[in-house]
Amino acid sequence: MSDHLNISDFLLPVNIPQVSQGDHYKDGQVGSVISVYDEDFPDLDEAQVVIVGCGEQRGSGIIHTESNAPDVIRRHFYSLFYWHTDIHIADIGNIRTGSLYTDSYAALKTVVQELINDGKTVIILGGSHDLTLAQYNAYTENRKLIEASCIDALIDLNIDSPFHHENFLMEMLTSEPNYIRHYNHIGFQSYYVHPRMLETMDKLRFDCYRVGHVKESIDEMEPVIRNSNLLSFDISAIAHAYAPSNSLSPNGFSGEEACTLMRYAGMSPNVNTIGIYGYSPQHDKEELTAKQIGHMLWYILDGRSRGRREAKLDEKDSFTEYHMAFAEVDTTFLQSKKTGRWWMQLPDRRFIACSYKDYLLASSNEIPERWLRAQERS
Repeated sequence: MSDHLNISDFLLPVNIPQVSQGDHYKDGQVGSVISVYDEDFPDLDEAQVVIVGCGEQRGSGIIHTESNAPDVIRRHFYSLFYWHTDIHIADIGNIRTGSLYTDSYAALKTVVQELINDGKTVIILGGSHDLTLAQYNAYTENRKLIEASCIDALIDLNIDSPFHHENFLMEMLTSEPNYIRHYNHIGFQSYYVHPRMLETMDKLRFDCYRVGHVKESIDEMEPVIRNSNLLSFDISAIAHAYAPSNSLSPNGFSGEEACTLMRYAGMSPNVNTIGIYGYSPQHDKEELTAKQIGHMLWYILDGRSRGRREAKLDEKDSFTEYHMAFAEVDTTFLQSKKTGRWWMQLPDRRFIACSYKDYLLASSNEIPERWLRAQERS
């Protein structure tokens, strides 16, 4: 880690009885191999994935300063079996709660920024969904454009709401200077979203995917997430039956679909911060939502392990090239021989992630919408 900033100053140790009392996890469980900040701050040199908790929830109007959600999730995640021995993980505890919720934002931003600058993939366990703003601000200091994706039943642009968790996207997407090159919203539920809001998002060239569309062809979300740097997941996107803590909607993603989306995030070479927000232990049933999130964390590791096998695009022998012309445009598609994933080339010679469906459309002399949208933004 960089020696100019001691991030442990912003953190408190993990508060799980099994850890603090020295109880041993079974051989092969996550809790037996993860480097945890319980008494001493862990050495992060070998860690590729770092977990940090932030129970701040005042942005959602809850008066109590913080939630114990991160530690409840940890208890279930640590009990899972650790299959991905090529991935080294560390848990650096919880952000110290500030006197104002904006103080907690600042601390989280500083910690995440330091970790991503050190080449780590950071998983944030919330806390309310407005913590996504602190997650985004970790990138702004570097003044580098990013692509961001949110998985959420709502689109948090309600400027009439007094609660920050319902309108934080306005600041994130419109603040100046702004470093959002592109934004994707995955899994919104139409009956909760005003049609004009979608029109506004479309005018800004942002892409929004209705939950039904995603469920019908979830593999189409893999390239969307692969192109992203920041991913934010609100538990409201999961149907109540799979995440009882979600009291917003009976509909949404199944537990398996949520895990699939998290695997895509893990597989992405670009995603380096993943936030999981909106879990309320007091509204959970037999901690089933915490178990669900634990499984989602496991699938991030599964994806990261799979993604490590992927070759770089300049390693020609690892890809099958398909040269073609559609609508009088010459382009190239690449398919990985290792993972089967696809990329397509834009007129500026840049390759972006795409799907097999895009290749089939192009081979039928149709312009893939993904290609068209990318061109509009370039």
